[in-house]
Amino acid sequence: MSSSSRRPLRVRACAKINLTLRVLGIRPDGYHELRTTFQSLALHDTLVFSPVRGPFAISASDPACPADDSNLVWKVAHQVWKASGRRGGPAGVGVHIVKRIPVQAGLGGGSSDAAAALRALRALWAPALPDARLEAIGRSLGADVAFFMHGGTVLGVERGDLLFPLQDRAPAWVVLARPDFGVSTKDAYSWWDDAYRQARGPAASDRLRGEYVNDLEPPVATRHPRVTQLVRKLKREGADFAAMSGSGSAVFGLFATRTDAVRAAGRIRNRHTASWVTRTTNRREYLRAVGPTRA
Repeated sequence: MSSSSRRPLRVRACAKINLTLRVLGIRPDGYHELRTTFQSLALHDTLVFSPVRGPFAISASDPACPADDSNLVWKVAHQVWKASGRRGGPAGVGVHIVKRIPVQAGLGGGSSDAAAALRALRALWAPALPDARLEAIGRSLGADVAFFMHGGTVLGVERGDLLFPLQDRAPAWVVLARPDFGVSTKDAYSWWDDAYRQARGPAASDRLRGEYVNDLEPPVATRHPRVTQLVRKLKREGADFAAMSGSGSAVFGLFATRTDAVRAAGRIRNRHTASWVTRTTNRREYLRAVGPTRA
């Protein structure tokens, strides 16, 4: 092994917000029919891949981040190892995840970590693996992982994993606010299912039609009213638009200037709510940011 290949490999895993998230129904395969607009952000985790003796291992700066086979990064490692033609379980590399994206927040942190691992482990184990195969692995792990292979502004349909890159939106400053609780994706969709069955269809959410709608926000906010309170507070602080992202619990507000965003983040932050200021990234910026580099 050359000295350069012994140096840690670093890769960024950027967050996302859902500018829209329409849940159109339940598919025959049990998944939900979605129409969502993803937008990548500058806020990111950092994954550091280093040579180790023994099997592949995960560690993280945040104890809430799993380090076992429930982490999508673990699943990525096994699939890329197999795709490289190696036998047995993945070995010789470990990863440390420096978490900045909060967990169970609807910001795609776990999925973005998985996409980052796909890029890094292909570089380490399977440089000849074609992009199409890499994207197929990502798609098999979830719609968000598939999006993080592209970045920028992207329309996702069907299960959210059939992707159509859109013209990049005008840049915006983003305030993220996460209350001191998380929401699992499974729970959020289960609550939507309950409301859907009671209404016998999506008619209730149809009343909210517009460019920016998150159909998961009402059922989540019914159980966690602070989501609605944070959305309203961001609007009062001057956000051009505010909503819950993905399955929550984080909400976001879009601002025209960094000064306005920093002021709003400071006013919304308290002992029950964490806040961050970041910005949207276009596709070119995103792809440049997430490329693996040697430390």
